[in-house]
Amino acid sequence: MPTRFELANAIRALAMDAVQKANSGHPGMPMGMADIAEVLWNDFLSHNPGNPQWPNRDRFVVSNGHGSMLLYALLHLTGYDLPIEELKNFRQLHSKTPGHPEHGITPGVETTTGPLGQGLANAVGMAIAERVLATQFNRDGFPVVDHHTYVFVGDGCLMEGISHEACSLAGTLGLNKLIVFYDDNSISIDGEVEGWFRDDTPARFEAYGWQVVRNVDGHNANEIRKAIETARASADKPTLICCKTIIGFGAPTLQGKEKCHGAPLGEAEILLARDQLGWSHTHFEIPAEVRAGWDARAAGQAREQRWQDLFDAYAAAFPREAAELQRRLRGELPADWKSVVEALLAETRAADKPVATRKASKNVLDIVAVKLPELFGGSADLSESNCTDFKGHKPLRAGRFAGNYVNYGVREFGMSAIMNGIALHGGLIPFGGTFLVFSDYARNALRMAALMKQRSIFVLTHDSIGLGEDGPTHQAVEHVASLRLIPGLQVWRPADAFETAVAWTCAIERHDGPSALALSRQNLSPQVHPDAHLSDARRGGYVLWEPAGEPELLIIATGSEVQLAVEAARKLAEKGRRARVVSMPCAERFMAQDAGYRDAVLPPALRRRLAIEAGVSLYWRAFVGFDGDVIGVDRFGESAPAAAVFKLFGFTVDNVVARAERLLA
Repeated sequence: MPTRFELANAIRALAMDAVQKANSGHPGMPMGMADIAEVLWNDFLSHNPGNPQWPNRDRFVVSNGHGSMLLYALLHLTGYDLPIEELKNFRQLHSKTPGHPEHGITPGVETTTGPLGQGLANAVGMAIAERVLATQFNRDGFPVVDHHTYVFVGDGCLMEGISHEACSLAGTLGLNKLIVFYDDNSISIDGEVEGWFRDDTPARFEAYGWQVVRNVDGHNANEIRKAIETARASADKPTLICCKTIIGFGAPTLQGKEKCHGAPLGEAEILLARDQLGWSHTHFEIPAEVRAGWDARAAGQAREQRWQDLFDAYAAAFPREAAELQRRLRGELPADWKSVVEALLAETRAADKPVATRKASKNVLDIVAVKLPELFGGSADLSESNCTDFKGHKPLRAGRFAGNYVNYGVREFGMSAIMNGIALHGGLIPFGGTFLVFSDYARNALRMAALMKQRSIFVLTHDSIGLGEDGPTHQAVEHVASLRLIPGLQVWRPADAFETAVAWTCAIERHDGPSALALSRQNLSPQVHPDAHLSDARRGGYVLWEPAGEPELLIIATGSEVQLAVEAARKLAEKGRRARVVSMPCAERFMAQDAGYRDAVLPPALRRRLAIEAGVSLYWRAFVGFDGDVIGVDRFGESAPAAAVFKLFGFTVDNVVARAERLLA
């Protein structure tokens, strides 16, 4: 039977070999954290390599994702569908072992990590989801939702501001099944961190309300095991285990130095390391007894079977709850969802009073939340302004997880990454609100949601210069256009209550990526929506207003500017000019339609085009061409009442008519 040290050395050897073969990668972290990983995975982690999607598995997140070879080695050795050929293909095109762990690419990878700190925040979301679902579905004697979330982090993760946001909230909520291992090796890319990172990390986490296990020797299996046992015994606090480690452990001339962080060790150093570690095997060779010591397939299958037996008994005793939990974990919407949508769209089509789309959004949530219990909301300290505090929302509090809402505090980035973790866990559909202008703080989490194709819904209110008196610091100008540049993110800017309902239902129904809803502070006039709009609006762009006779001009608008476009088209009609108004609530969705539909809405031969949006104008050149015109905002706004700011920037009916007539001249 191999020793713990030999089992850990298998990780080190695979990491050295894969990075060297790729001539690219980060061997230092896998070599330094191998002993911690060995104890966690062999003695504590509840998982099944034969079914990476087993719902009650423990979640394991490598937040310091540059150390991806540690995770790939663990997955390979324990029996996941990750053969040695994939490790030999590390960081190569179309391999299952990309440079940083990617969710959906590699079996067993719970989240995409690499942007430091975000994996830790994702893990907070996973831990929240576990506690919420356990509270909703567990019954006496039936703990069908009962698992831990384990995270590896390094100095870089804890330097990133998002770690403060997420860990402060985790401590406040008392997420006791969240266990974080801090790889305290005192090294980052630039060298010894004491010159730029001298935080008292244990005291910091204790101040957050965490249990902290200090001064653990990260290369001593007994100390690691005792620390994990202490962490798992916590009833009301998450735990930080501070492990003192040596980066690149085993590499005689490079260990403990930044040079082994992000570069191959070199063949000569690898030979010396093999000798120092007592690892006499050739490249990528794992002896049979070591493989047997790691193989978790039989134990994993037995774990899942015990849980399945428990779940079967639960289903017999509580059939309704069991069916509901299974539906949610499959990501399916309720059987009556279609009728809910039909009723919602019918109600909003009939709206006859102006309403801000942020308020229309709340009206949608008031209806949908009753029918969709997995909808899980929140706001970054702007609940009333974002109108995310739907009727019947129940905020989580420490020890009280029977809720469906999180007061995230002023933590936009943390909120967004936590939402991604909730979505990744499954069973809940997260949404969270802030002002559109503060999407800048959260942007990388929005990008990661798109990269991972997660159903996170970002409610971004106060969407333009229409914010008014708060001025240019709060008036979003470039934000909608910049968010549209993120591949896979669908950005909705609805024009009225009906389009807001369309945006929400499409976001909820979407299974392949996130959505952002840019919503107005000011009231917007309801538009007329015939039956055709029920399907056409869901395509992202559609003909809202058609003139009498063949159109000679296209006016394309979004959000608050749609009402302006329609009023201008009416005035043009009085002058004998024919303008078609196209509402474009979601350009990404419109561009995904077939060419026939796109050409029917925007006829290629109709080259006189005017776009109107209270944001930067360059984006719309793709739709109007260089011969067209755009009424936009290409500088920062002003502090004044909204009406005055709109007039200053030319968002008036008279200016739209004048610009249209110039195109028609």
